[in-house]
Amino acid sequence: MNNNRKPNEPLRGKRPAVWMLLTAALGLTLAGCGGASQPNASAHSDISTGAKTETLTLGLLPSIDAIPFIVAHEQGFDQKQGVELDIQTFKSAKDRDVAFQAGKVEGLSADLVAISIYNQAGKDVKITSTTFGEFDLLTGNPEVKSAADLKGKTVILSKNTSTEYTMAMMLKQAGLTEDDITVTEVPQIPTRLELLKNNKADAAVLPEPFVTMGREAGLQVLGSTHTAKVNPFVLAFPQSVIDAKADSIHKMYAAYDEAVEYMKNHDQKDYIDLIIKEVGYPETLKDQIDVPDYIPANQADPAQVDNALNWAREKGLLSKDLKASDVMSDVQFK
Repeated sequence: MNNNRKPNEPLRGKRPAVWMLLTAALGLTLAGCGGASQPNASAHSDISTGAKTETLTLGLLPSIDAIPFIVAHEQGFDQKQGVELDIQTFKSAKDRDVAFQAGKVEGLSADLVAISIYNQAGKDVKITSTTFGEFDLLTGNPEVKSAADLKGKTVILSKNTSTEYTMAMMLKQAGLTEDDITVTEVPQIPTRLELLKNNKADAAVLPEPFVTMGREAGLQVLGSTHTAKVNPFVLAFPQSVIDAKADSIHKMYAAYDEAVEYMKNHDQKDYIDLIIKEVGYPETLKDQIDVPDYIPANQADPAQVDNALNWAREKGLLSKDLKASDVMSDVQFK
């Protein structure tokens, strides 16, 4: 994997209003629009077959939905399938988006709210599959037993993102609205955990490995995207890359599925060190890590996509009349 990246300067362009929205919503430091150019990812020859192996560059966040892609590369399943995955991991969505805008990555782990904002900004970005991520709602307040108990309470999250969307869906299922809680906006995930541990709020929306770290510190899990049946996590590519590299995308998903099968048939100890390294779990929590039961790659649920688009529209993040079919690609799943 190539993690030797230089910081990218913000790009400037002609749509400041749109990119101010992007900055507010995703923490992007980008301006301008237009499709991301393709990285300088060249094909190289497979000596054994003489065939060309095309490179596909992925920008991933250090989260559990990235693990099958990382295992696929580390175990050589990508080259076996005839594609070279150049995986670049980023510590924040902001860094990932800067690299995406600069054309340093082709595909990226994203979420449905980000897809709304990308397309609102004029970037033709399409969902090629769902991914296996997770957000959990944690509390340190013994009086809070469920999401329904959050009425009048303070919740830490990042506004105009999938964490806020997840919280909104959990509240709706509990018969509440976002107006029933007080939101403290904290984009930095480690800071959210520390504030919650120090009783500075009643609840927070967190991803792994911070959920496991929170449990270790005595916090309780109220629910998750899985229990709420909400899945905002997706893999996406610009349409221009889909058109140019459809075959490589097929091969990437074949490698992904092979990685899922590998994890199903191997003891967790065979790959847990890789997860600790890439996702950022503390070594001390090695025995407490619960690796998900990954399933083969599949397309996002159109109903889930429409729900997220509607929420983004209600929040003022999306004004275009987009529906699921407008932002979903059939390159892999017809």
